[in-house]
Amino acid sequence: MAGRVFFILVGGILASAALTLFLANRERQEFVNQIRTYHASERMVQIVTMLEASPPETWQQTLAALSRNGLVAEFVTSTPMQGAAEPLLTARLQERLGPDRKVAAMRGECLPQIALAAGNSPRAPLCRSATITLQGGQVLHLALPPQPDRPAFQTVPNLLIYGLMFAASLGVLAYVVTRMATRPLRLLATAATGLGNNIESPPLAEAGPTEVREAASAFNLMQAQIKDFVQERTHLLAAITHDLQTPLTRLRLRLEKVPDDELRTRLIGDMSAIQDMIRNGLDLARSLNASGEAMQRIDFDSLLNSVCDDAVEAGQDVTLEGTTYASITASPEAIRRCLTNLLDNAVNYGAYARIKVKRGAENIVVRIRDGGPGIPEAQLEKVFTPFFRLEESRSRETGGTGIGLAIARNIAEQYGGTLFLHNHLQGGLEAVLELPLV
Repeated sequence: MAGRVFFILVGGILASAALTLFLANRERQEFVNQIRTYHASERMVQIVTMLEASPPETWQQTLAALSRNGLVAEFVTSTPMQGAAEPLLTARLQERLGPDRKVAAMRGECLPQIALAAGNSPRAPLCRSATITLQGGQVLHLALPPQPDRPAFQTVPNLLIYGLMFAASLGVLAYVVTRMATRPLRLLATAATGLGNNIESPPLAEAGPTEVREAASAFNLMQAQIKDFVQERTHLLAAITHDLQTPLTRLRLRLEKVPDDELRTRLIGDMSAIQDMIRNGLDLARSLNASGEAMQRIDFDSLLNSVCDDAVEAGQDVTLEGTTYASITASPEAIRRCLTNLLDNAVNYGAYARIKVKRGAENIVVRIRDGGPGIPEAQLEKVFTPFFRLEESRSRETGGTGIGLAIARNIAEQYGGTLFLHNHLQGGLEAVLELPLV
């Protein structure tokens, strides 16, 4: 959007500037033409006045002297020059000399002697001329030398310099205006992205123009409603889990009194499955609001070593390679839950877990590779769907609950990280966890 606003703004202003320049130049040419017409009429009136004020026997000498100054002044019996009529000059001369004079002004190709005096020109020069009847009846023909047509800008280099300066100034102005116009949208987009990663992100500042304040207010209201909904759902699941613990415990005690050993074992197993499902559902709900847990600075190497040690003590084949010497800000329990789910998934489906950790420029990268057969490419994203299992028997012993990876990704995204899977070139499935540094 910023690019479109920039080009529309620049294009519109350039088009307006070009139109303004064209109209101004046209107006200037008309003004210059009026000034030149005025000067030409005054010069001709002065010559006529001077001739009529002097004795007739001196007229030829006067005309010869005037002709040496670059103009043609002579008595004629007919118009020696053809061209386009000059109504403005004719009207001006008629006004100054009086209505009883016969005046005809025109503009056309210069007489040979005037054209020669004008020198080399890229185009044929045009001269103003007029035939004026004196009070004695003589017809005087006056032809003035051509005046150069000056462009709006004296030279092409000047025009280029002015154009470049204008374009540069316009570009800076358009860039500033575009940034100012799109800044609220960028802030809104950033806030929306942050809301997806952290429901506890601070609200937008309700400042600026009316439309921006209304949009920020609507976004803040939406964020508050989503936050209330997530917290209400989490509290509801926690309350249900807590309330179910007591009757389930009583039921388990009563099942211990079932005399049939085989039946008692099955019932207790089903009871344990129900309790696990309740705990897993609560863990999934909590993972959607992991950022709401107590945050603190964590030594990531210590936490990862602790998780790996616990897995080894539980009999799992887990090895760790690399150190980060880095810290992150998060809930220790949430990050531990994320790492534990990834290790359990690798060991349960791939026999072992080979962990490599390194520190990047802005994040920590944890790679967990297993020894399993991998996952079809089309299923790599589906396995992050809650309760989705590749194993079709729906048995908890072979397929789990299908929420471990969903919980791990939810936790990673809550803290601004990412989690994805890919099939390793040397076999097995590799999970890549990236978490931002402090």
